[in-house]
Amino acid sequence: QVQMVESGGGLVQAGGSLRLSCATSGRTFKSYAMGWFRQAPGNEREFVAAISRGGLSITYEDSVKGRFTISRGDAKNTVYLQMNSLKPEDTAVYYCAAGASSSRYQSDYDYWGQGTQVTVSS
Repeated sequence: QVQMVESGGGLVQAGGSLRLSCATSGRTFKSYAMGWFRQAPGNEREFVAAISRGGLSITYEDSVKGRFTISRGDAKNTVYLQMNSLKPEDTAVYYCAAGASSSRYQSDYDYWGQGTQVTVSS
């Protein structure tokens, strides 16, 4: 069983930055690909970014390319999402997830965090 806790969310003005963290329990972090998803009010949860085991493969959703950066710190069992140039449309609850492959599909992830709220004001 993997437990995951997100942090770093908050309220920021448009153009600002936030860094989300997702700390995981257990000694198997290195064996998982990690992903970030988000869900805005009234919308379905959507893919944001994913990073493979070892960090060699990274994928982004088109709307965040060039603004968001996913990374992982295996020594700290943590995955990060650096978010720059934030826009009001980035407002959502952000979730981290762990799975066997760095997929953009939610069904490929086995474990999920509880989510952290990101609000971007205009």
